[in-house]
Amino acid sequence: MPRYLVERSFPEGLNIPANGEGAEVCRTVLLNNAEDEVTWIHSYVSDDQKKTYCIYDAPSPEAIRRTARRNNLPVDSITKVRVLDPYFYR
Repeated sequence: MPRYLVERSFPEGLNIPANGEGAEVCRTVLLNNAEDEVTWIHSYVSDDQKKTYCIYDAPSPEAIRRTARRNNLPVDSITKVRVLDPYFYR
């Protein structure tokens, strides 16, 4: 499955509470993603919470865009990436 980096902007900041409500938001995203075989691996959030950089495994960028629409999430860019492990060279 190809891997992608998805960049998103949240002008008002991303606020997912660290409680049951936030857990439910994440569960809903995972369920919506599964409809298109999209797997959310993890995300990085900027200090000001206005940008996220999310790693996904997905069959295509179009699948990521469909799940983003279902989840009401913005998409600034989608870049196909591969892992470069610095320990590979040892």
